[in-house]
Amino acid sequence: MQIQIFAAQWGNNELPAPVFIERVKAAGFDGIEMSLPLDAAERDDWTRQIADAGLGLIVAQWETVFHPTFAPHKQALAELLHNACAARPLHVNSHTGKDYFTPAQNRELLDLAADISRQHGVPIVHEIHRSRFSGHPMLLMPYLEQMPDLQLTADLSHWCCACESLLEDQPETLAKTLPHVRHIHARVGHAQGPQVADFRAPESQAALEAHLSWWDEVIRLRRAAGASRMTLTPEFGPVPYTQTLPYTQKEVSNAWELNVAMLQLLRQRYA
Repeated sequence: MQIQIFAAQWGNNELPAPVFIERVKAAGFDGIEMSLPLDAAERDDWTRQIADAGLGLIVAQWETVFHPTFAPHKQALAELLHNACAARPLHVNSHTGKDYFTPAQNRELLDLAADISRQHGVPIVHEIHRSRFSGHPMLLMPYLEQMPDLQLTADLSHWCCACESLLEDQPETLAKTLPHVRHIHARVGHAQGPQVADFRAPESQAALEAHLSWWDEVIRLRRAAGASRMTLTPEFGPVPYTQTLPYTQKEVSNAWELNVAMLQLLRQRYA
């Protein structure tokens, strides 16, 4: 099984396409995960430059966070997913639904995404993320029971934060969830937040080992299933995900440096 590791554009949005693409290639990533412009010409310019650089593409859809009520959220989701699929990425990673929408509403959104995926022939995976339909394990479980083909992005740092633990008390929940994972956001969270200051620090080792154990299991499951590819995106984020010192607002770590360091760890571990 081929392991491909992608660079998140998040935190690098101010960089022009050629500059960011060169930065990604120099670091040794296999591709880019990003949200694409809705303007077709701008979208196609990005995808052309990424393809010309020999990089893969995962499209992230997160802009539905700006639509807190159901009808505008659904309308935006449809537009954003059609636009994402038009770029022909490996897959689309979607921030779908809200934790306060009804189960029927979130199911309607998931069914919409499945229909768009079929129309374009592009897989759409739904990110485990705070405030979304999957923001807490017990919110997600009914959907997994009702939709056995539901595909997920594992960003389990969010569940660490939501559950105030490293999920050591929820092995059955993880056993039900991990077989649905098709993409991993390789960020390390902890019991009080979605991002440790530096995963290499001694005080972060318990959290790192917990996350590595989950990622190991996902990759084991995908290999056992005969999958040809597994994708991961190191996703340490900018301020305020990256913590700052009070008053000066000086960053305590550098997100890009952490993402490159995580790339190197993943290469060594899953080579």
